[in-house]
Amino acid sequence: MSFWLAKQRSVQQTDVIQRFDPRFWTVDFPRPAMAAVTTIAPDALRVDAVFQQKGDLVGLIWESEDRWDHPLLSYDTDRDYSRTTLSFRWRSGGLLALDAVNGPTLTIEGRDAAGVARTWYVRLWNYATGSTTDARIELPFSSLAGGFVLPGEADPVHPADIDRMFVSLVAPGYVAASTTAFATPQIGWAELSDIRCDGHRPMLTIGDVMVPPHKLGIATGYDDCYNQSPARLVRAVQGLGYRGSINHYIGMSHFFSLKGDGAGGFVVDPAAAAMNPAAGAWHRAFLIEAKSAGYTVILSQSFEVLAQHCPAAWQQRTAAGDPALTGWSPPSTLLSPANTSATAWLRKVALALVALQQGAALPVRYQIGEPWWWVTADKQICLYDDAAKAALGGNPVAIPSLSGTLSATQRSLLDAAGVILAAATSDLANAVRTAAGGAGAEVLLLAFLPTVLDPATPEAHRANLPSGWAYPAFDVLQLEDYDWLVAGKEALRAAARAAAEARLGYARSRQHFLSGFVLTPGDDIPWRRIDAAADEAIGLGVAETFIWALPQVARDGFTRLPETSEDAPMQAFDDVLFPIALGRAATVTPEFSTNVTITASGFERRNSLWSNARLRFDVGPGVRSEAELGELIAFFRARRGQARGFRLRDPSDYSSNGMTGVPSSADQVIGIGDGAKSRFALIKSYGAGDETQTRRITRPRPESVIVSVNGTERHDWTLADGGTIVFASAPAAAAVVAAGYLFDVPVRFAEDQLEISGAAFAAGEAPTVPLVELREDA
Repeated sequence: MSFWLAKQRSVQQTDVIQRFDPRFWTVDFPRPAMAAVTTIAPDALRVDAVFQQKGDLVGLIWESEDRWDHPLLSYDTDRDYSRTTLSFRWRSGGLLALDAVNGPTLTIEGRDAAGVARTWYVRLWNYATGSTTDARIELPFSSLAGGFVLPGEADPVHPADIDRMFVSLVAPGYVAASTTAFATPQIGWAELSDIRCDGHRPMLTIGDVMVPPHKLGIATGYDDCYNQSPARLVRAVQGLGYRGSINHYIGMSHFFSLKGDGAGGFVVDPAAAAMNPAAGAWHRAFLIEAKSAGYTVILSQSFEVLAQHCPAAWQQRTAAGDPALTGWSPPSTLLSPANTSATAWLRKVALALVALQQGAALPVRYQIGEPWWWVTADKQICLYDDAAKAALGGNPVAIPSLSGTLSATQRSLLDAAGVILAAATSDLANAVRTAAGGAGAEVLLLAFLPTVLDPATPEAHRANLPSGWAYPAFDVLQLEDYDWLVAGKEALRAAARAAAEARLGYARSRQHFLSGFVLTPGDDIPWRRIDAAADEAIGLGVAETFIWALPQVARDGFTRLPETSEDAPMQAFDDVLFPIALGRAATVTPEFSTNVTITASGFERRNSLWSNARLRFDVGPGVRSEAELGELIAFFRARRGQARGFRLRDPSDYSSNGMTGVPSSADQVIGIGDGAKSRFALIKSYGAGDETQTRRITRPRPESVIVSVNGTERHDWTLADGGTIVFASAPAAAAVVAAGYLFDVPVRFAEDQLEISGAAFAAGEAPTVPLVELREDA
């Protein structure tokens, strides 16, 4: 299906919003603080904050440039706040009051009248009427001034060139830059209500597209969108045409409650609430917004935790005792499925997710995301933490590398590790189903195939795709393979899907597919592959397909374009051969399209519009009898004139070997291997050197196709639609892939009428039956 990487809005639908619309504020903060912004009314927002250290500061941010929304949904950039006034009611609790030193301050970043970068610090109390925790604040930008005491310390704000502004929120006991921990986490909140913008520039133009619904769902992740309001995210999901389900990962770094570790750091607090107050408020709002927009939500939990916040005893470890660390920066780690404290905390989180969905009156849909024993870059498997070693007999055999040949004892160890992993996930599934009660729960498992079925670690599936996951252990098996997908490793993808289906036994109707993601901006090739993989999954018949994930969709402007009609289009091509053999009397006419401009001086300027010739045929002279004439008429009627295409054997050019020779496997070079690519389109080259013309062959005779790699015939391939060779294993880098074949030309009748005179035919005059070649998008 078509897609578009939108860079900016042009002619698309727009609307207007009030400047400072509550949906479009964000929050940010350094670790280990936490905060969330939610909308509590059309003109009101709330910030919930958790402060761990005396130096923690949370910012409530308004940006003049929308850096977070999809280009078709973003608001216009406007840095001029001249003669504009922002006003709102302020209420707060658990924060330094408005009148305090270091109380709520509006920090404005921009440039002065000379264009020099400046920052102003506007004390909100100077513009407040009311109490220190409940006041009306009015900020007239053209007469706004920084400084603690006015007018003595007044620092006038230049309002015409502002990049962003943020309100700083700190807890009582704040000490700037201090890393001293509070005795217990400090909880604070602030509400801005009756938000108004008056004056010269009170409104902003905003993208208001509503892409028609398509067949895809969307995935989101809290770690990537914690700073935005749930209302903003759901608006984007709706506007971009995603419907049905949202697959939401609660993340591995922002949702949990923390406590001091006694050494200056902070770790997960298993005794506290599963979600910290800010994350809990955000997720409650998110689920309510999603439900009101007609979505169900799959809440996803993983065994992954940011390493700096993970208790040491919970972490998986290599045989040498090194912790399992991912490649993220900062790194995350994986919880040991054998550690009862870790799994008890995972269960507590799972039950909290059930309660969240029940509280929003949503069906319980719970995903266990990518549970595995971590495998390091040098192929060491991390199943040697103390709890795992105890569960595996106390002194399990070392596995230095999964890439080598393993002994029977090592393979048995992997099987036993798989049993432990399956038991841990089963425990979560059972807890969720019990908590869901009579309403029931849908429990899903997400497997990342490039790790669990990596050909370089052929025995890893014993531990990381255990047979204990086989249907009906879970209701749905979700698969993702983005490492291979974005790299174009189609053979590995197909083989891994087949292996996972064979091992676990989930029908396609009980599978989901997550297509994504693009880590680095500015590259459209991965998006082409992601879009194609989503179409492939739909074609395979999986129950739901998701694009992973919304932050990358917004960043790169990925816009999925829907089908133009819900009705199935009429079959455009009948894969049948023109029934009458053509002889030398039939005419074949290759044609190009060239614009020729003759200048006033008589010189020509020629512009070739087509890169390949298009063929025209007149097959009338090939009709040699009244029986063939009747066959022609019947065939014409069955094709409905021009409406339906068909195959035609060109009598002058139908082989890869010259024009009419017997095919051999070395006739046409169709590509060079790169070790990843497994799909090679059939082509035929005409001419030599710089003048070579390449013709795409979309209608080969399947029984005639023969393929070679570096001169050796290969048989581990299939012929896909459109004349594409698909290898079971990708040819090696620099390998020469060649093919031989016979082929037909896709054509249609050139006219909707067929004029035949019986008398003229009887007198030996051949009818005119024009055909034209079809250009097929293969």
